[in-house]
Amino acid sequence: MDRATLDAAYNNGAAVKNSAQIVADWEKRSEQLRKSYPDGLDLRYGPAERNRIDFFQAKKDAPLLVFIHGGYWQMRSKELFAFLVPGPLAHGISVALVGYTLAPGKRLDGIVGEIRSAIQYLDSRANRVVVSGWSAGGHLGAMAMQIPSVNAGLLISGLYDLEPIRHSYINDKLRLDQYEAERNSPISMPAYSEPVTIAYGADELPELCRQSEEYARKVGHAKLLRLPKHDHFTILEELAYTEGALTRELRTLIDSL
Repeated sequence: MDRATLDAAYNNGAAVKNSAQIVADWEKRSEQLRKSYPDGLDLRYGPAERNRIDFFQAKKDAPLLVFIHGGYWQMRSKELFAFLVPGPLAHGISVALVGYTLAPGKRLDGIVGEIRSAIQYLDSRANRVVVSGWSAGGHLGAMAMQIPSVNAGLLISGLYDLEPIRHSYINDKLRLDQYEAERNSPISMPAYSEPVTIAYGADELPELCRQSEEYARKVGHAKLLRLPKHDHFTILEELAYTEGALTRELRTLIDSL
């Protein structure tokens, strides 16, 4: 692909015409949710300004979903994704929303390190940990599968091979070179045995679908979950709702541990 074609292949906002309205709805729902659960917000796990976690506890020692937000590593925040909390929480699953430094404030090596620190901080708060994330957060979740305290993964619409990313507009702020892209590509990482579900929407951009399918083949034992009638944004409703497909998949993963 030339640069213009590659840029379009990864531009989820342009591909989903009502994406701005969807995100505005997330913001409204998340603001209401955060007002209902003021305890546990902005727990600090590191020295940087965005090294904070919003922790929503179901009960002591409940299984924990660690969710990492997307935004191509350079936009959005944990606060926007509180609308996801009610689905897991209704089933006795605690939720931790992780913030991290955005590019270009930190290179991707540093962002991956921050996620590791956040999960280490959360070690004492759960007996079973499922790491999850959406879009760039799916990438960071996949990188976190190498952390010993992570028991399973639920990766949503993620990016697992960063070589195409470094040739696109996304890299203007990331500044990936060949070597940083390779060492931070989950598809190039060592094998792991923990259960993992790799989910994506059937109506996503072809490149996003391809990334999920190829990563699932590389992992080998992964469950590939293709959700019909969902695009890159609407897929998250399947985690936000009590009986959503991703909420059910989360429960299945936890029950298998």
